[in-house]
Amino acid sequence: MIMKLTTITQVSVDGVMQHHNTAGFERGGWHVGHSDEESKAFMEQVYQDADAHLLGRRTYDEFAGFWGAMDYPGGGPIADSLNGRPKYVASRTLTEATWAGTTVLSGDLAAAIAELKAQGDGELLVTGSGTLARWLLANDLVDEMKLVTFPVVVGQGARLFPADGPDIGLGLIESRCFRKGVTCQSYRPSGRPRYVTA
Repeated sequence: MIMKLTTITQVSVDGVMQHHNTAGFERGGWHVGHSDEESKAFMEQVYQDADAHLLGRRTYDEFAGFWGAMDYPGGGPIADSLNGRPKYVASRTLTEATWAGTTVLSGDLAAAIAELKAQGDGELLVTGSGTLARWLLANDLVDEMKLVTFPVVVGQGARLFPADGPDIGLGLIESRCFRKGVTCQSYRPSGRPRYVTA
């Protein structure tokens, strides 16, 4: 068996994944207030189903400062998953990770991920990590992509899919809608899409 690599990304209807206010982006927090108990339970289950976590550098730093500071065990389903299971961070600049249970992946990232996936079954979960998620998709390393879409058009900010990125066909695995309008579509990448020619 091969470990399945799954990405999960929270996006607005117009594809923005940037959550926090930074220089030039003042529309952060757009996802707050849309979750309900059902969508919260869904996200907690996604983390509980993960056997390991793969993160980009910025997401890793953010998660380490927040989830890594919580009690383990007992910090809740998401914190317990992140603190108790192996974590891998893809980084060209990080040399040593301080969050317990973390391995830094540097050098040939595709080879390192292929080796991780070959170690056994289960699920390797990539949360957020836009640059990494785009790279994984472009290099055909994603087995399943979950898009958690919030009912808001943000109008600016970093988007999951670049304007001039690769084209990817997707097969729908599952679609869910939660009470406050948040939806989750799970897709399986299926190669390049087909185009109609005149």
